[in-house]
Amino acid sequence: MHALLLYPLYALLGYLGVMLSCFGLHAYVPGCPPVIGFVARCLSAYLSLIACAVYGTIACMVLRVFNLHYKYGQWTTAKAFKWVCRYTIGVTFEIQGNGDQILSRKRPYVIVANHQTELDILFLGAIWPQHCSVTAKKSLQRIPFLGWFMTLSGAVFIDRVDRSQALKAFEGAATAMRELRQSVLIFPEGTRSYSRKPMLLPFKKGAFHLAVQAGVDVLPIVAENYSRVLDVKGLRFNSGVIRVKVLDPVSTKGLGATDVNKLCDDTRNNMLAALEAMAKDPDSQSKAKAQ
Repeated sequence: MHALLLYPLYALLGYLGVMLSCFGLHAYVPGCPPVIGFVARCLSAYLSLIACAVYGTIACMVLRVFNLHYKYGQWTTAKAFKWVCRYTIGVTFEIQGNGDQILSRKRPYVIVANHQTELDILFLGAIWPQHCSVTAKKSLQRIPFLGWFMTLSGAVFIDRVDRSQALKAFEGAATAMRELRQSVLIFPEGTRSYSRKPMLLPFKKGAFHLAVQAGVDVLPIVAENYSRVLDVKGLRFNSGVIRVKVLDPVSTKGLGATDVNKLCDDTRNNMLAALEAMAKDPDSQSKAKAQ
């Protein structure tokens, strides 16, 4: 039994050894292939995610005792991940202008954001307000610690295969938004784009149906294209600062189901315009101190 308990420790030490070796090679060996840095930061990011998921699971168990998990559960875990990753992978998402004020000005919102890569978990860490939950595919619920944390913190799991179950999940989210004044964050693209250019995939309309059903504003948030920091296809992962712009809230007052298509299209057009504007801004390159 004693030997069995040592196996996880040996595995962790091996993981750390590989990770630190890759960081050392990337930093100090001239001509080292960029893929070594990619592996180093990926290993560091996954370890940071697991550590914060463990923290989040414990934090949510405590918060549920005081019925505060809806307010602080995902918020405290998101902020922990934000600050941990600032030092473990050297990447920061930075909200521009008065974005923080807009996020905290009122609630609830249906927050919609663009979805580029797995690094968007850190994007969420930067923008996450209190009293907010996230929608996620149902398969994530089965992942140890991450799924446990999301379940305990009140995440809305969507079954993409079973439309009736997905509709029930959105109905539950609308009820929570009305009764608990709980915001919900959704990636309307539905999947990651992995694009090297500023673009958006077609939007799914679930987020906009939810906003109309709950009678709350849509809040669009855009992270600039950050392929210079993380390019999954090119196996490149650098440190850097990634800008985030919070757009003006879009009211759904007086809108019905027949208005959802226009609401979706208008929101997507505004987000795409903001994404393209940030790409044209020369400051976008100086902000990312790639290594």
